[in-house]
Amino acid sequence: MPDTPPAQRFIPVPSALEGIEVFAPPPAEGETHQPVVDFKCPQCGGTTAYSVPDGGLTCTHCGYYEPPQKPVVGKGAQEFEFTVETMERAAHGWGEPRTEMECQDCGARTSVSVDSLTFTCAFCGSNKVIQRQAPQDLLRPRFLIPFKIDAAKCAQLTRDWLESSWMTAAGLKRLSRLAEFSAVYLPFWTFDSVTRATWKAEVGHTKTERYFENGEWKDRTVTEWRWESGQAQLRIDDLIVEGTQQLSRLLLGKLKDYDLGELTPYEPKYLAGLGARAYDVPLEQAWEIARQQMRERTRQACYEQASSSQIRNFSMDLDFSEESWRYILLPVYVAAYRYQDKPYQVMVNGQTGTIAGQRPVDWTRVGLVAAALAAPGLLLCLIGLLTLVFGGLGAVIGGFGLFLLVVGLAIDAIIITNAMSLDDI
Repeated sequence: MPDTPPAQRFIPVPSALEGIEVFAPPPAEGETHQPVVDFKCPQCGGTTAYSVPDGGLTCTHCGYYEPPQKPVVGKGAQEFEFTVETMERAAHGWGEPRTEMECQDCGARTSVSVDSLTFTCAFCGSNKVIQRQAPQDLLRPRFLIPFKIDAAKCAQLTRDWLESSWMTAAGLKRLSRLAEFSAVYLPFWTFDSVTRATWKAEVGHTKTERYFENGEWKDRTVTEWRWESGQAQLRIDDLIVEGTQQLSRLLLGKLKDYDLGELTPYEPKYLAGLGARAYDVPLEQAWEIARQQMRERTRQACYEQASSSQIRNFSMDLDFSEESWRYILLPVYVAAYRYQDKPYQVMVNGQTGTIAGQRPVDWTRVGLVAAALAAPGLLLCLIGLLTLVFGGLGAVIGGFGLFLLVVGLAIDAIIITNAMSLDDI
């Protein structure tokens, strides 16, 4: 039979097989035809996909869905005022059904896709979890920053970080390979405000004056206090406050180098296959935390206006205006590993790669180094005491030994302080 096109009621459509032409009925009148675009499916290797109404892509072979590329709105993302009307019209829930997993060991609650069959707590590594339907009565996030660092890069950064200090225990590189990172969106609030303050305080000015006593002139230092006052105004933009108090605020605070210029409108599809935490710090509580931080910034601005750093009896009247807020999700990789039966936690900024976490300390190694630094000075001090019978030579040796001992102990204090901070949480 000769190759002839079918009747006019059929039109050509893309074919999955090279060299084979496929025809299909045209869409009904008034029906919008979904264009086919070039797309290689990461799931089955298919090469075509239909674009869906929201701009995403669906594989024609296996149904794999890729969410739409939403425009980046950045710091221009819409903010809300503190009004009853705003709260009433704010959307709630995740935008689609999700399952909440509550860890029975650490209490962490993580929202996951409803089709997730297994779950390990990313914050402590426990498998003891209770499953329930995720609540839908909380505010819905309005914006998020998508993950930019992949899991492989995250693991490499962590291995390098774990071995970056000589004070850490041996074998951490091997343990880091066993740690499984979970990509989790964590809740944060951002706040804007303008603060206006009127302040007054006694400001001290130190001066040296001469006086005559017992037949001779002497110098003494005196402080003269005088009242000063002024006004300060600050425009505070995008102050970030953690939306959860169940995680270490110390670690989360070290991850706040996010570029909010990459904020993207929230879509439930961004959470597909990923974990997410709803906020447990409500808006009112987060705003009070933000106000305290804004108050401290404004107080520092007032202090800088004083003519001296010596200040007492400081008082400040402070007003807030143009307050606004946003509820956003920020990307974090979380892993838990165990060392000598003790859990340790690592978090990685999913946008910038900044790492915060705990590292076990090899206190034996730290102790040996501290002893080695103090030993020369202590030894010279003992030699100086034993050679005091020889007059000035013993005093010189002892004095130099005392100097070395003080320097060594000062360095030891710094080392021990740094070592103790390695596993802070």
